Amino acid sequence: MLNSLVLQPAATNVAVGVGVMKKANDAQASAALSLLQALPPVPQYNNPTNLGNAVDTKA
Repeated sequence: MLNSLVLQPAATNVAVGVGVMKKANDAQASAALSLLQALPPVPQYNNPTNLGNAVDTKA
């Protein structure tokens, strides 16, 4: 009985810490998603089909 009384506050502290960590993780995910959505769209180029097919690797 005594051990459960001693360990109960520690378990509560761990549960609160995990909850805070999950909230912080959700906030970071939301911020990252909003940054990704704010990026401009990738431009589409109309290059000829033969352009970029042969690359000289010797420098």
